[in-house]
Amino acid sequence: MQDTQLLNEGFALMGLGMGFVFVFLTVLVITTTLMSWVIGRYFPEPVPAHPSSTSGRSAAARDDDVMAAISAAVHRHRRRHRR
Repeated sequence: MQDTQLLNEGFALMGLGMGFVFVFLTVLVITTTLMSWVIGRYFPEPVPAHPSSTSGRSAAARDDDVMAAISAAVHRHRRRHRR
């Protein structure tokens, strides 16, 4: 077998394999997008009747608590791991 013929067959096989992967991934993306659209259209997530809250506190108060906890954790980490 000639080197050029072998190289041409190699390129043909490579093109066939890459084409198969491209087509498969394209079909996979289209199918996933279509399934997501169908689920969102016919089975929407139920909207809660009233917003859930922990002990009636406002969102700003919860955000302040979270920010304080994060700040304390960062401060403690930096204090333990000094360079």
